[in-house]
Amino acid sequence: MWYPCRVTDSTQLASRTGFFSRSRIVAPPTWSRWLVPPAALSVHLAIGQAYAWSVFKPPLESSLNLSGTQSALPFQLGIVMLGLSAAFGGTLVERNGPRWAMFVSMVCFSSGFLLSALGVATRQYWLVVLGYGVVGGIGLGIGYISPVSTLIKWFPDRPGMATGIAIMGFGGGALIASPWSAQMLGAFGSDTGGIATTFLIHGLVYAVFMTMGVLLVRVPADGWSPPGWTPPAVQARKLITTADVSARNAIRTPQFYLLWIVLCCNVTAGIGILEKAAPMIRDFFSGTATPVAVGAAAGFVALLSLANMAGRFVWSSTSDLIGRKNMYRVYLGVGALLYLVISLAGDSSRPLFIVCALGILSFYGGGFATVPAYLKDLFGTYQVGAIHGRLLTAWSTAGVLGPLIVNAIADAQKAAGRSGPALYTTSLYIMIGLLLVGLLANELIRPVSERYHERPAPVEGQEVAR
Repeated sequence: MWYPCRVTDSTQLASRTGFFSRSRIVAPPTWSRWLVPPAALSVHLAIGQAYAWSVFKPPLESSLNLSGTQSALPFQLGIVMLGLSAAFGGTLVERNGPRWAMFVSMVCFSSGFLLSALGVATRQYWLVVLGYGVVGGIGLGIGYISPVSTLIKWFPDRPGMATGIAIMGFGGGALIASPWSAQMLGAFGSDTGGIATTFLIHGLVYAVFMTMGVLLVRVPADGWSPPGWTPPAVQARKLITTADVSARNAIRTPQFYLLWIVLCCNVTAGIGILEKAAPMIRDFFSGTATPVAVGAAAGFVALLSLANMAGRFVWSSTSDLIGRKNMYRVYLGVGALLYLVISLAGDSSRPLFIVCALGILSFYGGGFATVPAYLKDLFGTYQVGAIHGRLLTAWSTAGVLGPLIVNAIADAQKAAGRSGPALYTTSLYIMIGLLLVGLLANELIRPVSERYHERPAPVEGQEVAR
């Protein structure tokens, strides 16, 4: 049987001399690889603002007369576009390099805010959906995957930690954006004028901030490896491959679809709470002696962002030690138990609710940061960025399912006259079921068959055949 040989296009890429070409950002020998994570963070901290969307939900609902489901639409569509743009743009990111990808992300993400500002100012909500959801969502997807394969190539010795450093920025973006947005809404007002001004400032400031990453990012030279490090001669763990799989072949494997299910279930279980975090904690304890104030709810969103961010670094780094499969057993199994505790405790203990929510969001973030290293273990480093982009369609699906489940059920329960934890009990049990499905899919993952591996390039005068 004949196999296609891997053909690199480094010569073609090197011939490009434009500002965004890969050849312009090849690092010199003295370049420190520790300058690359800050470049990635400048993009991820900006696009991570998406996790602070719940701060805008109450003022949008009151000023534009929207339901909870309607106010979630820009966020949902943004996550859908994130996955789709990552899937279709993953190969372009690999081909054109991280500087090009970061620039495209900056233009789209910032433009999305500017369109949203215009939409709110003119009371045309469809412009908010188009701007934040479609245009901004493309910026989310391209920006999210832009540094992943670059970081894995800079840190082959610690891939989980490397991706965790960058991707924790996406989780931590709301830690900055949530209080910042709340302060601006307090200063400018929560009417259409105040919301529009807040969106406008977001778009301009994030454009400047993301430009830092565009200018700083570098890629390693061909053949580079960390000083004193040599690739392991044998597989350290059963699921870690020493071969490479192309993006085209990866989507033909059962491992890709099992990991797709794992990611989709884990994300759905976390994103439903995250998107509705501010109104959810207020609803949950509305019947207690001390209801949650608006400022405290915004603080809760910031705490969730901190847990999301910390989980991306701590848990992904832990996966370097215990393995990716074991790490996902924790995310999915313990996460299901935490959801069960919340559903059984109800509004009896606010600290218990907060602690469990923080644990769930840390696992949610950790799942995102660990999955690139899981892909690298299963499919190698050859086209891991493009494979990662295709896998993020799971995030697109979850971005619709999670908020839809939580918001639709809460709206229905509210219409039926219920309040407090009763608005969310059914949603919590659905999340538990999804996490158990993900846990089963994770258990079924096995090493990728050799028939999907790339064949080495032929030596001159030889043919690659089998």
